[in-house]
Amino acid sequence: MLRLKPFSMLKTGLSNLCLLVALAACGTTGGPAPMSGGARQNQQMPEWVSNLSGYRALRQADVIAVGQGNSRQTAEAEAMRQLVFFFEVDVTIDQKVVDSFRGIEGGAGISHSAIDSAIALAAGMSLIGAEIGDAWTDGRGEHFALAVLNKAGTAKIYSEMIRTNQGIIDELTRMSQAERNTFVGFASFQLAAVIADMNASYSKVLAVIGAPPVQGLRRGDDLRRETQEIARSIPISIIVTNDRQNRIQGAFARSFADLGFRTGGANPRYVLNVDLVVRPTEHVSNRVFARLELNANLIDTSNNSVLIPFNFNQREGHNSESEAQNMAFTRATDRIGREYGNLLSGYISSLLQGR
Repeated sequence: MLRLKPFSMLKTGLSNLCLLVALAACGTTGGPAPMSGGARQNQQMPEWVSNLSGYRALRQADVIAVGQGNSRQTAEAEAMRQLVFFFEVDVTIDQKVVDSFRGIEGGAGISHSAIDSAIALAAGMSLIGAEIGDAWTDGRGEHFALAVLNKAGTAKIYSEMIRTNQGIIDELTRMSQAERNTFVGFASFQLAAVIADMNASYSKVLAVIGAPPVQGLRRGDDLRRETQEIARSIPISIIVTNDRQNRIQGAFARSFADLGFRTGGANPRYVLNVDLVVRPTEHVSNRVFARLELNANLIDTSNNSVLIPFNFNQREGHNSESEAQNMAFTRATDRIGREYGNLLSGYISSLLQGR
């Protein structure tokens, strides 16, 4: 039986992380109060428009950026974009594994704000704690907006988020060797790598504002290598009855290989049993038809449970029975290639949902 204790701790960590995000969203940056209503106009041009470098020198406690556009909304969006661009965050978040993260949050009744903030940061869209501090228009249709990020408040927010993330990573990866070499172990390390990528983006923010780094962080690339090692340590047996030239076996094997798993080996933890039947059906004019029926069950041999059922049947026609059957095999291998890998990946991701 797999030990799932870490996931109760994971829920607590995610709850704390989302609370930090929520508090950050409610907090202020220490800059000017956000403007309400329309932008100031018909007044003297503010220094942050006329002399940004000089104004910046007076605001050492903040990171500031200015945006310009033909509307206040456009100017504010540009100001935020320029502020994020200043940090040059270039970390890529794995969207496929993000779905696993969302699944965990959904299962635990937690909002998606934490992962959304990380994706937004990686995409150069927003920074937690950033706000519009002022806005001005020259009265001739040109708008300006000032984006402000307080360094001290930002350092505290992101440092706490990194530490919370690191706690989640530790819980995800704390397991015995036997637990590691399972689909649950694979999914846990896969998710841990994404969270480590989030920490890399947050650490970039700390570095830019000159805040001390959080020590002892695990790298996403290192965790991905461990995930690949786990996949190679999980032999999967594929047994197909009535196959032809190992065509069906090969199609399933490729689906596992695409995720890094190897097939074959002794004493496999997982076995894919595929029952295949091909039979002739009716003749229509000069066409001969054959029907292929496939039933595949991925089984966990530790308890003989069926993890993934997969079945379909289809009819193919040709000028002769042998060619009709050959066509049925060709279409079946194509369908396995299109569908089974996604089914397998989705199943593995779902193992962390609601824990």
